Amino acid sequence: MTVTIYDVAREANVSMATVSRVVNGNQNVKPATRNKVNEVIQRLNYRPNAVARGLASKRTTTVGVIIPDISNIYYSELARGIEDIATMYKYHTIISNSDDDPKKEGEIFNNLLSKQVDGIIFLGGTITEEIQEQIKKASIPVVVSGTNGKEADVASVNIDFVKASEEVTERLLDSGAKKFAYIGGGYSKVAQEEVAKGLKNTLQKHGLSVDEHLVYVGNETYQDGLRAFEVIKDHQPDAVLSISDEQAIGVVHGALDNGLSVPEDIQVVSFNNTRLVEMVRPQLSSVIQPLYDIGAVGMRLLTKYMNKEEITEQNVTLPHTIRYRGTTK
Repeated sequence: MTVTIYDVAREANVSMATVSRVVNGNQNVKPATRNKVNEVIQRLNYRPNAVARGLASKRTTTVGVIIPDISNIYYSELARGIEDIATMYKYHTIISNSDDDPKKEGEIFNNLLSKQVDGIIFLGGTITEEIQEQIKKASIPVVVSGTNGKEADVASVNIDFVKASEEVTERLLDSGAKKFAYIGGGYSKVAQEEVAKGLKNTLQKHGLSVDEHLVYVGNETYQDGLRAFEVIKDHQPDAVLSISDEQAIGVVHGALDNGLSVPEDIQVVSFNNTRLVEMVRPQLSSVIQPLYDIGAVGMRLLTKYMNKEEITEQNVTLPHTIRYRGTTK
């Protein structure tokens, strides 16, 4: 049977209020009494009921984290940043995988609310209208890490994908590329649209455009990258911008399997820079998102909202860099 605070109080021959003060670190307890209560707590293996304490204080020190795909290394690196800062500020996390399914996402959101979490973080993904409505109605703060929440009026942490895409496109044009393909992904509609916008803006400046046959939107996996290459190969692009590392690696391998040389025949750049980029040959050129920092800053922003601290910037844009490796000239 579960040991209760009543059992500890009876065994130590003190009141339940005294046990509560010891558990919560209240100094208004005599040392001898404190030692006696702690001895009973250890002997009975008593564990305070965090849910009950949370209901009493209206704080559970628990944060919900909603992830589109927990198996994706991109999201695991974001989650690590969240977890470290949560631990630093003495919060616990409940991590849930939504499979990028809007219906499941909504169910998870409501489930987290029912568990009395103090705040919620979305990792990447698209903020649907349904979720926007749930966020507006929720009595707790919500932050998005890995996508821009400005248009949805949601606090967020992200990089400037438009600027990053423009910089990459200029570099590829300088290296002689003329025919660009764009491989998007399903998880983050905002990032996908911003990368495409940066590409189109830059090409227009040079009197070029993206052939609609060279635009592919998939699900950001390695197999999807292989499929994407099969779709675009007949139109012979000489440069590819891919929203994810896994997808980009699939494109590179698809090109190699078809007898093309990378980067001589086709150049490829991704927009994640997870540790996968250095595990493949040739190593993958990539926009470096500070993934750990995006997660960490998102969690810190959430703690500010939960503790009613001053917020100077609701939508934080972190700096990016670009590392050109073996898949570009």
